[in-house]
Amino acid sequence: MLPKISLSILFFFVLTTAFAQKPKTTTAQTTLAKPKLVVGIVVDQMRYDYLYRYYDKYTSGGFKRLMNEGFNCRNNHYDYAPTVTAAGHAAIFTGSVPAVDGIIGNEWFDQKYNRSVYCVEDSTVKTVGANSKAGLMSPKNLLVSTITDQLKIANAHQSKTIGIALKDRGAILPAGHTANGAYWFDSKDGSWITSSFYMNDLPQWVKDFNAKKMPQKYMTEGWKTLLPIEQYTESSIDNQPYESKLAGETNPVFPHELVARAGVNLLEVIRTTPFGNTLTKDFALAALENENLGKGSKTDFLTVSFSSTDYVGHSFGPNSIEVEDTYLRLDKDIAEMLTTLDKTLGKNNYVVFLSADHGVADIPGFWQNNKLPAGIFDRSKALTEIKTALKLAFGEGEFVRAEDNSQIYLNHALLSEKKLSFSQVYEVVRETLLQHDEVTDVVDLHNLGNTTLPNYQLNFIKNGYNPKRSGDISVVLNPSWFSGYKTGTTHGSLYRYDTHVPLLFFGWGVKAGETTSRTNISDIAPTVADLLNILEPNGSVGGVISGVKR
Repeated sequence: MLPKISLSILFFFVLTTAFAQKPKTTTAQTTLAKPKLVVGIVVDQMRYDYLYRYYDKYTSGGFKRLMNEGFNCRNNHYDYAPTVTAAGHAAIFTGSVPAVDGIIGNEWFDQKYNRSVYCVEDSTVKTVGANSKAGLMSPKNLLVSTITDQLKIANAHQSKTIGIALKDRGAILPAGHTANGAYWFDSKDGSWITSSFYMNDLPQWVKDFNAKKMPQKYMTEGWKTLLPIEQYTESSIDNQPYESKLAGETNPVFPHELVARAGVNLLEVIRTTPFGNTLTKDFALAALENENLGKGSKTDFLTVSFSSTDYVGHSFGPNSIEVEDTYLRLDKDIAEMLTTLDKTLGKNNYVVFLSADHGVADIPGFWQNNKLPAGIFDRSKALTEIKTALKLAFGEGEFVRAEDNSQIYLNHALLSEKKLSFSQVYEVVRETLLQHDEVTDVVDLHNLGNTTLPNYQLNFIKNGYNPKRSGDISVVLNPSWFSGYKTGTTHGSLYRYDTHVPLLFFGWGVKAGETTSRTNISDIAPTVADLLNILEPNGSVGGVISGVKR
């Protein structure tokens, strides 16, 4: 009996194993899922800590919703210098760095034509929507493609792309070369304009929006705090001597009346109030509706850059009530955008990412009040010292052609005429600048291997250096020192306060969670490309962020 039982068991095992290995019949997925719309949000000058500093006062539908329902990259940084607006917007949407994409600053000196070049200037186009020169702009100086370009190409130009910001560079660079439209604010008459690079006439809906005179309406109420002013406990007390005043004001204090005065253009002043962000939100929602974004057969892309946070931040600094109030109001604007997207496209039918183009330093006066090392470097005085030292060493001549982005551009023709080597001139400049205690190092951009900077910081210099557009010598200041003014603050350095910015993904295809692993700005475009199943931009140097995709 035993052999028969064993044989039966063996036969049963063979049958069940064969059945288990038989391929299951499944229904193949015939189409790839895709979102209706991608919304790329840039908050100009948003330092990472603002997510948490004001967290308890944010609404549930704005920043908190993005953080709690989306994916939060908590250790997200820029990996180049200078950290400025144009370079940041380019890096976010190209997945690249200035060394590759060519946008090394908001402006730079052109050695060939002996003049300063603005990042998005284009004299071959015309302003559309105004009589000013504010529309002589295009993305022609951007040397690579953007994620918005890649989406258009992947979908045979059936996708629609729109870029919006108060700043021209904040609208143009994210929208890319193939955009259907990019719109920015002309404070001459308070209109949203564009250039003939995109179209020859404004769409009717833009004309209708401009006709509403929204900027004028926002300014009539003045700028009062959203909450009782005593509740702004995350900020310094009002009226600090190191804060800047709005045009026409005598003191940098609430309430900011925003009253028309002789010589003051309130339509320009709106940039330095939270109403500039609200105006941007209004225009973005008008574009969403009138351009039917997300309503076609292919994924569309809307880029929105909130510029007023930068203007307010520069004037009043990170520890001001003005900055806190601006972020509390921006939180409400973002919440309204998300709610509108829910209603028009449906929850989980769109994907949003939010980041910033750079961070910002605390105002040196604030740090000094707290007994911390900080200060203002007198750039003009230092440049005069350099020119004097060079003339003493090598004779008469204009050795320095320009200075921009903390870089010195030398007169190569003069050096050749005097038969001077670059290293000779560099040593004089370096010796002169290092006499200033606030100067950390003076870097020879033609010989980056010969520097005392740590490798971590040296990589920032390398990634920001483009041999055709950058200068010859870079000046690195101590942390919390910068070239600036007696009031207000700035950004542009390779230090963490300028490089550490938020990065949030939310919505379609995004898994809720967070990571403290290091991510770089250049990772954003490849990650969006992965979500959309398209090729990343052609100059991309970043990678796909692990954990974002559901």
